[in-house]
Amino acid sequence: MFEFFASLFGYILAFLYDLINNYGLAIILFTIIIKIILLPLSIKQQKTLKKSTQLQEKMKVIQFKYKNNPEKMNQEMMELYKSENMSPFSGCLTAIIQLLLLLSVFYLVRAPLTYMEKIPTEDINKYITQLKEEGKIKSNVYPEIDVIREQQWLKEKNPDDSNINRLALQMNFLGLDLSKVPQQNMTDFTVYIIPILYILSSFISIRMTTSMQQKQQKENAKKDIKIDGSTGKELVVKEENEIDTVMQTNKMMSWMMPIMSISIAFVAPLGLALYWLVNNILMIIERLILNKLIK
Repeated sequence: MFEFFASLFGYILAFLYDLINNYGLAIILFTIIIKIILLPLSIKQQKTLKKSTQLQEKMKVIQFKYKNNPEKMNQEMMELYKSENMSPFSGCLTAIIQLLLLLSVFYLVRAPLTYMEKIPTEDINKYITQLKEEGKIKSNVYPEIDVIREQQWLKEKNPDDSNINRLALQMNFLGLDLSKVPQQNMTDFTVYIIPILYILSSFISIRMTTSMQQKQQKENAKKDIKIDGSTGKELVVKEENEIDTVMQTNKMMSWMMPIMSISIAFVAPLGLALYWLVNNILMIIERLILNKLIK
């Protein structure tokens, strides 16, 4: 499945690269296009987030009223979700799509000759074999990156090869070599620039999301509500707000993806970290705008 999406994304990235002849700029434009395509999902997610926060007080009433009857409490919770046309697993779809994108783009930048340039596998294997015989392969995980680095040597070795010129991808972007892997170039400080910026943008994004949720909760929870067991009437009490299970799940998901991405960013070519960095920046801008527009 990931190979299918990597190949599909490869057509888009190849078109953009042919248009501007720069791998870094092509990744940035590619990220913008993917973000635009997923905009309806982002709008739905933002609406769900706001609506979920607004349900906190109603859920607290149910939790208090049926705190000694977990089965009834779960039943009432599901009825509440049903009446509000919401799913308790609404945040999972976004997490699944993020994971799908993460791994598909990883496949794409790991093997750009296969998924982007669409060079036949037998030709790529021939180049890799030639490099191995000369001891020029640095990593068995990213052999196609080594092929791109050694394209000049391969051109001299295969002067009549019709695909050889397609190996010369322009991977220098603002002085950074997007083919480099931080784990393999730990003495080169430039390989840490994009991952560090990605980490900072992830922290800002998570903090911003958390702040928005807390602000919404405060607006919707100016008073705590308790149900009188005998009369069923609502009474005002001073109690700590109970943290909703759905909100806990969403918070866990918001941390899980950046942590996973950071781990991969240090063992993957910088092109992948650039994609995540641009995606984070666009996500921050998107959330700020949608938070103003969606009430």
